[in-house]
Amino acid sequence: MQRLFFLLLLLTASSLFAQQDRDSFSVDVVNDKNQPVAGASIALMKAEDSSFLITAITDAKGHTYFSNIKQGSYLLQLTHTGYQPVQGNIFRHPEDGLSKKIILKQVSKMLQAVTITAGKPFIQQLQGKTIIHADAAITNAGTTALELLEKSPGVMVDKNGNISLQAKAGVLVMIDDKPTYLSGTDLINMLGSMSSSQVELIELITNPSARYDAAGNAGIINIKTKKNKQEGFNGNGTLSAGHGRYYKNNNSLLMNYRNGKYNTFLTYSSNNNKQYTDIYALRTYLKPDGSPMSTLDQPTYFKGMTGNNSLKTGVDYFLSDKTTLGIQLTGAITHRRGSGNASATWLNAAGAVDSAIQTFSKSNYDLKNGAVNVYAKHSISKQQDISINLDWLDYDINNGQTFSNQLLAAGGYTDASVGDVPARIKIFSAKADHVLRIGKELQMESGVKIANTQTDNMARYQYFDGSNWQEDLGKSNHFLYNEKINALYSSLQKKNNSWSYQAGLRYENTRYTANQLGNNTRKDSSFNRQYAAFFPSGFVSLAADSNHTLSLTVSRRIDRPAFQKLNPFVFIINKYTHQQGNPFFRPQFSWNIEAGHQYKQVLTTTLSYSIIKDYFSQLFLTDSSSLTGSNDILIYAEGNVGRAYNLGLSMAAQLNLYKCWSLSAQGIFNYKKLNGYVWNNYNADIRQFTISMNNQFRIGKTYIAELSGFYTGRARNDLQEILYPNSQVLIGLARPVLKKKGTVKISMRDIFYTLGMEGVTDFQSASEYFILRRDSRVFNLSFVYRFGKSIKTIKRNSGGAEDEIERVGS
Repeated sequence: MQRLFFLLLLLTASSLFAQQDRDSFSVDVVNDKNQPVAGASIALMKAEDSSFLITAITDAKGHTYFSNIKQGSYLLQLTHTGYQPVQGNIFRHPEDGLSKKIILKQVSKMLQAVTITAGKPFIQQLQGKTIIHADAAITNAGTTALELLEKSPGVMVDKNGNISLQAKAGVLVMIDDKPTYLSGTDLINMLGSMSSSQVELIELITNPSARYDAAGNAGIINIKTKKNKQEGFNGNGTLSAGHGRYYKNNNSLLMNYRNGKYNTFLTYSSNNNKQYTDIYALRTYLKPDGSPMSTLDQPTYFKGMTGNNSLKTGVDYFLSDKTTLGIQLTGAITHRRGSGNASATWLNAAGAVDSAIQTFSKSNYDLKNGAVNVYAKHSISKQQDISINLDWLDYDINNGQTFSNQLLAAGGYTDASVGDVPARIKIFSAKADHVLRIGKELQMESGVKIANTQTDNMARYQYFDGSNWQEDLGKSNHFLYNEKINALYSSLQKKNNSWSYQAGLRYENTRYTANQLGNNTRKDSSFNRQYAAFFPSGFVSLAADSNHTLSLTVSRRIDRPAFQKLNPFVFIINKYTHQQGNPFFRPQFSWNIEAGHQYKQVLTTTLSYSIIKDYFSQLFLTDSSSLTGSNDILIYAEGNVGRAYNLGLSMAAQLNLYKCWSLSAQGIFNYKKLNGYVWNNYNADIRQFTISMNNQFRIGKTYIAELSGFYTGRARNDLQEILYPNSQVLIGLARPVLKKKGTVKISMRDIFYTLGMEGVTDFQSASEYFILRRDSRVFNLSFVYRFGKSIKTIKRNSGGAEDEIERVGS
């Protein structure tokens, strides 16, 4: 492994050479104390007509770089919160040299409110990623992180908690460059209890570079939370109250204090949301000739309460101008309490009622997690940086469920079951990264990472035999899992006149062992697996002129099965539906290629194609071992079924239609073809279309209004299931108050109550129509207040676990 790593470094370093780019120049931004200003926005315009060319953001050293700049005179316009804007700063290229220094002056000692009339755009298109600014949409106020994702362009969440991006399943979900380590229901529960007031932006990365983990066939969704980064004592608080069918609130407080060599920060959020889920399912059992044999009619109503408290705090210590040390502590407690009332009515082939069962259920879900990140970053020189990150994470999950079934007939029976399904996940990750810059055009990144995950999953079931509670040893289970992933990577990025290149190679070695402990009816069993692979990635980009940029991106990626989805234990959904793991689940591999064109920041067009081997799909099976002796119990499982092909075309536009009207819109078309084997050869294809838009209207000098929404056509993420169209329309209004220290926002989501989930699932000897609706039509009122003193921006380094996958299954 070490020899391979050094060989990669040697091969990459041998291709480095320096070349002065006469068509480029750099800008350094400092404050009146000659300190670098990070996060300053610099707009470059032609001097003769003030036409806009490009916008850049300064890095942590107050530095940014413009390439492919022709000879002539240009205007530089600088803006940054808390500083006086710089207008019309003239730069003559190349007569004025290849670099320019600009000084920004503070507007006052008090923190200035971010005015809603000059906010960030809702969506930004950058090389290889789409950035969604949460606060730029008024209708995001009072929502959860899950609701933010559901309205993000190209993101879809199905009824089982699986998240897809650009019509492709298999997404690595990260928070602050760190993996969530959760999937399925556990991931949805966490995102559904996380307030959107904590979120600064969402990054959608379809083809990540080699420094990221290779996991995620569809790419990465990185949710970045807000961090206060200013001198002195600063912060802001958010209060939000909403009402649909039930009441909801989402509140947060962000504070930091920076003085001298220390920067301390704290973020706290709390929310309590009552919700419901209304599900209707009509399952038709079929004879061998395909004609109806019987029908199961299943209306179900769930209601519950979710409470969440989360805390993030830490300290940055600036040991010197070149060295920074830090520690960050994160913790969250989530409680979900729910109850359900369902009926199951059996109808014969003629439609007459045979029997009916009433089911009452209760669920108790508790999630506790804590994380510690220790990091160090050192600038060896102006050309070299090194960083080290250590992460410890712990998840404690308790999931309890109770079912009581009553036969609605004279002399009818009553049966019941109780399940206790706890899980404990412990994760350690260590990562070291090195960055080498040669001149202003070449940069090499290299790194090494190790990650170890240990899980302890228990499933304890009991059933009521009519008089006593008995252990259900056939469903009870104890599953132990240990996984180690070692990774090495190296990548090279170069700018040469109008061309930009990046090439990277990542190597990952995975080894896991699993033990299923037995009981009186089941023997112990174990299995293990080890595999390794290389994952190349890269892009080439051409700035054809000041307006048009062409790019081509390629990557190979992997999706590993979620930990608990390897566990063959049974999870009860209802009397006639169970979920079960698959110990024979293998990873899936994919090749992804994208060709793109960008016209300024106005129009971005992307053509993509991907091939997935050993494609993941849900498997909908019948249980021939049911107690009734018939195949009335259907089982949801997941496994490898074959190959999937995806051809996609997307267009994203950012338009200022009038002085008071701006529009962000995106359309995505996908043609998907799925080939696989379940109980027989299965072939399916579909043409999917999604359109989303966000309209912002400035009303006078005070108000900003929003009209936004999306529509998703027929979709297919699994081999045996098709989803029908759904949509959502949202409106909102915002205005500053209290001398612009505060902002009031009102919004209404899902006005026409169309955000449902509807579709048809095919089983081996049955088919099922379903429709699911939630408490999605909500009126919300929120208030944000900012306090403190401005200003200097600092930048925390991302954690060492930033590339792990969210793979703790539900």
